[in-house]
Amino acid sequence: MSSTPVRSPTLQGQKMRKDESFLGKLGGTLVRKKKAKEVTDLQEEGKNAINAPMSPTPIDLHPEDTLLEENEERTMIDPNSKEETKFKELVKVLIDWINEVLVEERIIVKNLEEDLYDGQVLQKLLETLGSRKLNVAEVTQSEIGQKQKLQTVLEAVQELLRPQGWAIRWNVDSVHGKNLVAILHLLVALAMHFRAPIRLPEHVCVQVVVVKKREGLLQTAHVTEELTTTTEMMMGKFERDAFDTLFDHAPDKLSVVKKSLITFVNKHLNKLNLEVTELETQFADGVYLVLLMGLLEGYFVPLHNFYLTPEGFEQKVHNVAFSFELMQDGGLKKPKARPEDIVNLDLKSTLRVLYNLFTKYKHLD
Repeated sequence: MSSTPVRSPTLQGQKMRKDESFLGKLGGTLVRKKKAKEVTDLQEEGKNAINAPMSPTPIDLHPEDTLLEENEERTMIDPNSKEETKFKELVKVLIDWINEVLVEERIIVKNLEEDLYDGQVLQKLLETLGSRKLNVAEVTQSEIGQKQKLQTVLEAVQELLRPQGWAIRWNVDSVHGKNLVAILHLLVALAMHFRAPIRLPEHVCVQVVVVKKREGLLQTAHVTEELTTTTEMMMGKFERDAFDTLFDHAPDKLSVVKKSLITFVNKHLNKLNLEVTELETQFADGVYLVLLMGLLEGYFVPLHNFYLTPEGFEQKVHNVAFSFELMQDGGLKKPKARPEDIVNLDLKSTLRVLYNLFTKYKHLD
């Protein structure tokens, strides 16, 4: 990792535009006062609308949130929702994930709205995750240039997500307008599509304030926005296979499949005087997966490469991830399951991994 992190450009362009504005150069005192009064009036109008009976929670609006055209709509997260633990956790997990992915790019994200709105970080994120190069300018200061870059990036995202039927709940204007809800929807979709090695908190919902101008007056409403459901449901958008069908339509056959896999793994683990009776729990720390791969491929796995008695979530994830590397070294494709899902006792993920091993090695005596 390079020693000097480089932040993506954020408010610099806006600040320059403000400092060099036409009114600022001319020093039009009266014009500035009139403009300031209009903004103040509109802001007051916005606050009054927010405090109306239809809005249960008072919200402080920024001046730009009240400068709407007729029938124009703007959304923002209720400040109380931003303080909820699961929401904070979702934001932190996504920020940490982005920074981990972009560590070689010397990019550090601290604030999703301010660091992602111009398309620079999103471009690097998509290029790194998708191993592809987008035909966009590297740095764009102008609003037009930023939106053009965003358009290209978001079109590439849509091409990836379209086959899975993922609902596109963001666009150029919402991302460039620093709409945190839209940005979170986008990042959650990317994390699911690229099978990010993270665990998103489930059932994260926020209260969103919708401000709309109608007949010259600001109207507000509160709606609940769902940012995440369950991992299983979200991953289901990207993956439907025989195990989905088995769980959904033939649960009676599940015990037969489990019995076959238990017989398979025990035929090999018995050589080390080990025995599996519960697939859901006994592979969750990764130890049996690592040992099983050594037995199937005919080599001894050095004990310093994994935790024989793992303590805590991270060590278990390390073991499972290491077993996945051994599987790929043995010629198997990268498992569709995530190490975190195995550790979290997700039976369907465990069955997928074991079934792939069964398919490849069932011929062994």
